[in-house]
Amino acid sequence: MDEDFGVDHLASTARLHHYLSTLVRFVAGPSIDSGRGFQCDSGAIAPKIRRLVSLHLRVSLTFPGFVAAITDSKSKSEISSFMDDSPDRIGPELAPKRSIVDNGRAFARAFTTKKGLIGDYDYGFLFRPNLPFMARPTKAAPFFGLNDRMPVLLALLLGFQHALSMLAGVITPPIIIAGQGGVNLGADDAQYLVSTSLIVCGLLSAVQITRFHVWRSPYYVGTGLISVVGTSFTVRLMLFLCRAKRRKTKQRANKWDEQVIPVATGAFSQMYATGYCPSNPDGSKRPCPKGYGALIGTATLCSLLEIGLSFTRPRLLKKLFPPLVTGPTVALIGISLVESGFKNWAGGSGECSERPTSGPFVLCPAVGAPHALPWGSAEFIGLGFSVFVTIILCERFGSSIMKSCAVVIGLLVGCIIAAATGYFSSAGIDAAPAASFIWVKTFPLTVYGPIILPLLAVYIVLMMEAIGDISATCDVSRLSVQGSLFDSRIQGGVLADGLNGLLAGLCTITPMSTFAQNNGVIALTRCANRKAGYACCFFLLVMGIFSKFAAALVAIPSSVLGGMTTFLFSAVAISGIRIISTIHFSRRNRFILTAAMSLGFGATLVPTWFAYVFTYTGGNKAKQGFFNAIELICETGFALTAFVSIFLNLILPEEIEDEDARSFTAEEREREDYGKGGSGSEEGDVEKTGNGEGVAK
Repeated sequence: MDEDFGVDHLASTARLHHYLSTLVRFVAGPSIDSGRGFQCDSGAIAPKIRRLVSLHLRVSLTFPGFVAAITDSKSKSEISSFMDDSPDRIGPELAPKRSIVDNGRAFARAFTTKKGLIGDYDYGFLFRPNLPFMARPTKAAPFFGLNDRMPVLLALLLGFQHALSMLAGVITPPIIIAGQGGVNLGADDAQYLVSTSLIVCGLLSAVQITRFHVWRSPYYVGTGLISVVGTSFTVRLMLFLCRAKRRKTKQRANKWDEQVIPVATGAFSQMYATGYCPSNPDGSKRPCPKGYGALIGTATLCSLLEIGLSFTRPRLLKKLFPPLVTGPTVALIGISLVESGFKNWAGGSGECSERPTSGPFVLCPAVGAPHALPWGSAEFIGLGFSVFVTIILCERFGSSIMKSCAVVIGLLVGCIIAAATGYFSSAGIDAAPAASFIWVKTFPLTVYGPIILPLLAVYIVLMMEAIGDISATCDVSRLSVQGSLFDSRIQGGVLADGLNGLLAGLCTITPMSTFAQNNGVIALTRCANRKAGYACCFFLLVMGIFSKFAAALVAIPSSVLGGMTTFLFSAVAISGIRIISTIHFSRRNRFILTAAMSLGFGATLVPTWFAYVFTYTGGNKAKQGFFNAIELICETGFALTAFVSIFLNLILPEEIEDEDARSFTAEEREREDYGKGGSGSEEGDVEKTGNGEGVAK
């Protein structure tokens, strides 16, 4: 008997699975459901499977040549099918492919039968609150896997829950970018951006969920999981939150000194400072659609970096951009974003936050707006606090669906209070059209040189966020987080993330990123089924097409929005801290974190520290743009941290860990060296004193 072959064969899990699955097909017969794997009576089939395993081992060890012949001649194609990285299958396909007629019948049964439409799911699980006097359920809800059958109503309900959980993150960036701190677009343009953001998120999320195979290649586009995408906060941070710190030169006429170019640490502020975007004679900013077009045009160009990196092996990407790089970067993004949330909480983050003594922004949001008040008024603080407290109450006492939608519920409560106290204006809602879609409004796409380097850093961060989010989605979906199929999902997800950034720019929206909050929805609702993901895309499309909904979102007061965004942005910072917590805190890693975050914290807290380094005032626009790019990098904390941590992680060698190396005290080292000299044992060289202490002779 060829024992080596027997041992090797027993170690082959794929081959063992192939034999057993082939034999069980004949034993179980129609009890195998191709959609959910082996769904047979365990009491009747288990003894047969045990006998089949015993028979398989005996045949393998007794007749290895016979087994090898079968494997070589008939089973290679099926074993390769088992290892196939297909988008919809983890194990081998046991049933024949379904025809179009079969799919049509299954679709009809899903919408015409009670089992297909409603099923036997306990819907009270989603809505049962967590109150102190109510007994907690002792039985957990069933888990719906990636391809499990689930009722249509449940898929729509959970899809709506996914859409609500990501709604706040999708609408916040376009609202603030189009506002006073961004490019000062009008209300109709802001409504269009919100509507288009929802539509594009729905379409591009479907790309991630579906997972397409690239023809004649081993590559995929998409993850095949509930990996939804939304407007990136990172881009919004770099281009808006790093607000301009202008050098004012007081003259007798109390006007801006036209000879001094104002210093800007954010791209839009820099555009206004250099004249790329127009301003009024009194210094107030005018609408700048050209600046927004430059943003999305440059972002579209820079997305090619992530697309190119997606064809790199995931292991190499993780080596180049480990948690040591991404953790502090994400944490600084969240920390910087909280500043904007707090300013909005107090009334707004535009020019009114500087509390000018004259002009249209003496009050927030502006003079003449409904219930306008000075920035920092108690009324504004109370509105934001109502949102924040509601979020906490939902987490403490809410049901599963309330917990995952706590941010949206808090926003809704804040809006109700604001509407009842006169902070809302219905003019924008009344003037909004009934429907909207992509390219109803367009912006001139150009490339703005100073933001190329920061945007490249943004896409590196987005790529690493996508890898982490996809890994978390596989984990909560109860799928493997290692192996070729997992690597294929990572590759497809990163490629789709880069393509989504390119397509979003062409659709007049800032880059998209994979959202992590939907992993919490999967964990709470115990549903990782893609049908819920498609339902989420459907609801996002509906919300975006009906522009009255977007107009109502744009009309939300800044203080209500600030109470919500402060919580969201803090969650971003906590995500970065969680990533850092996975790092082994060796001396080398602590040094890299300290060096990178010292510069990042400094640039975040003192954003004008690099404003006076370059003093060039000539007419060479290319040279001026190069200086502006360096200034923008050095005054953007997260970008500075990312570049420094990448550089140090590559050049600093790994050190011997303290717990792996034997440590010596000076006395122990001296004794060891003395012992190697051959002068006898330690007992012979040390004599005891009266108190029991050893003294060397």
